[in-house]
Amino acid sequence: MVLSRLLEPRDFGLVAMVMAIVGVLNLFKDFGLSTVAVQRADVTEEQQSALFWVNLLVGCLLAGIAVGTAPIVSSVYHEPRLVPITVVLASSFLFNAAGVQHWALLQRQMRFTLMAGIESVAQILSVAVGIGMAVRGCGYWALVGMTVVSPIAFTSCAWVAAGWVPGRPRNGNGMAAMLRFGGTVTVSGLVGYIAFNFDKLLLGKYWGAEALGIYGRAFQLVSLPSDYLSSAAGSIVESALSRLQNDPKKMRSYFLKAYSLIVSVALPITVIFLQHADDIVMVMLGSQWHRSAPVFRLLAPLVMAMSLITPLSWLLFSMGNVGRCLKVALILAPLTMSAFILAVPYGPNGLAFSYSAVMSAWIFPHIALCVRGSMVSLRDAFGVLKAPLVSGIVATPAAIAVLVMTQNLGPIIRLVLGISVFTIIYVPMLTGPMGQKAFYLDVLRELRRSQRPPAALSHCSVA
Repeated sequence: MVLSRLLEPRDFGLVAMVMAIVGVLNLFKDFGLSTVAVQRADVTEEQQSALFWVNLLVGCLLAGIAVGTAPIVSSVYHEPRLVPITVVLASSFLFNAAGVQHWALLQRQMRFTLMAGIESVAQILSVAVGIGMAVRGCGYWALVGMTVVSPIAFTSCAWVAAGWVPGRPRNGNGMAAMLRFGGTVTVSGLVGYIAFNFDKLLLGKYWGAEALGIYGRAFQLVSLPSDYLSSAAGSIVESALSRLQNDPKKMRSYFLKAYSLIVSVALPITVIFLQHADDIVMVMLGSQWHRSAPVFRLLAPLVMAMSLITPLSWLLFSMGNVGRCLKVALILAPLTMSAFILAVPYGPNGLAFSYSAVMSAWIFPHIALCVRGSMVSLRDAFGVLKAPLVSGIVATPAAIAVLVMTQNLGPIIRLVLGISVFTIIYVPMLTGPMGQKAFYLDVLRELRRSQRPPAALSHCSVA
């Protein structure tokens, strides 16, 4: 909110140009080895140390590649300022790599409150640096500084919290299998990243930094709920499902509870975004970003689509079925990239519409492909939709009526009233007639019990 008022759309566009290309390298920062360390039932001290040194080696290689590609990035966009931006951002690969296994160790120990604290500290420090640089007139360098400070703070805190010092590098038993697993995870993420960021590459190439800045801010804003839901729930769900992989019945029950909770939160957010796109952009970004409002509204369905799609990868990872994830990514990638190519002549709005349309149409095939052969059926997966969907349908007309009647009020008041009316109807409907009260009370009880991990789990980080 602050940086959007201190910087210009072109500043955000310049950094987005670099991230659209260099961000591909980010997918290799842990080579999928954090997922391996969490998914495996047992990880020895020797294996954990070996994974750390592999991560550090990969980080050094990625930093070198990023520096070497800086002139290429600049030539692609015909923008010389991208060379120093790319070189400075390359340093983040080293800092990220140094903290991968320490973070995985905390996740295996299920120390989620501590992990949330570390993420908060890293984000607060990076934002403070970004705002401070922006106030001093550093322009796009404020965004670069913020991006580099975050992994430095994150890794430093992870080292202190984990209290683990890796041993000397040596080959641990089972490393070949771990590297294959991690490599498959990485390739799957790479395919998805290229597909989902192809829109930004095309927009920057053919429409310029300002158009990309407008699109990028709308995309970042609409992605916040999905990103935070995935970040908060993903670590917990993946860790818990991995510990339950030998008990299919409990694994199915736990997954469906988490899936239902995420969907029930994502649906009202999607509706609010669709109804109040102009107000949200005005409040969050400011009046100078008014051209982002239609893009934001067109991207809003992604909140619901990604909330239905993303949790299936947690299920597959915890089962060790990373090959299925790669196959799904290889099917989806050409579909999204083709849609972006067809939409790029229509600018930011066209790309936003095509993104939402493709991902919404992909929901059913994605769920069907992911649950095939697992303990979760297609009926189970879509069964979680019924209660929030019906509750949302009941609450939406009243929220629309409030929006119409408050046209002459300020955006903050309209937002507060719209969210309040929708919530007042949605929550009682969900917990009352739709019969979800017992479910949510059960979830709250489990959350209270999970504040302190069981002794069996708190010491399972290293076998």
